[in-house]
Amino acid sequence: MSLKGKTAVVTGGSQGIGAGIVKKLASQGANVFFNYNSNKDAADKLAKELEVSGSKVTAIHADVTKVQDLENLFEKAAQHFGKLDILVNNAGVFTFSPAEDIVLEEVQRLFNTNVFAPMFAVKYALKHFNDGGSIINMGSIAATWAPPNFMAYASTKAAIDGITKVLSKELAPRKITVNQINPGSVRTEGNKKAGMDLKMEAELIERIPLGRIGFPDDIANLTAFLVSDDARWITGEVIMVSGGMR
Repeated sequence: MSLKGKTAVVTGGSQGIGAGIVKKLASQGANVFFNYNSNKDAADKLAKELEVSGSKVTAIHADVTKVQDLENLFEKAAQHFGKLDILVNNAGVFTFSPAEDIVLEEVQRLFNTNVFAPMFAVKYALKHFNDGGSIINMGSIAATWAPPNFMAYASTKAAIDGITKVLSKELAPRKITVNQINPGSVRTEGNKKAGMDLKMEAELIERIPLGRIGFPDDIANLTAFLVSDDARWITGEVIMVSGGMR
């Protein structure tokens, strides 16, 4: 699954699933350009760590909810590494609340980051994309599992299903594959901030057939396969990585 010579852009790559993906793609030989929004220290630490191992990795500040930041992100990635081969739309935000407690500003924040940002990331990435490249969109099992109190978040991830399926057909003439990964419960810094503590993890594990919580590597390993030449005849797929949880 060598990705040697390929260039990838990963949104939201400073920590959690994004950082796992950055590490995995770099370990396979890809040049990786990733953005961070607020955690500069984590981004710099990750980039330096991977550079020491010989990988070509660059971190840049960009707010994916701002169209100009997104356009600049891909312009700079192309200037730095040349044409792009891989886009991983990973950046996302998460919250949960009962329907009667939802707030317009919070719903807008979720859609701006989880839906509009991937759409415009694709728009600006395609200007610099090699034919035969790969796009990965990050969804969630919340879209189909549909747990209570997840109305806003599940809605944003359901929208990603449609984006992936449309793009897989629209970009097929350029041999660009478009696939989607729907993670289950994964232990990340973002989930902890959203309120997922060890007690909640234990309750979730009882529902997971494989009997454990997920880790960023579980998502990163599939990502590396789907963007490799070994997966060049796979497109338009939505793949759950959830330990069997549905």
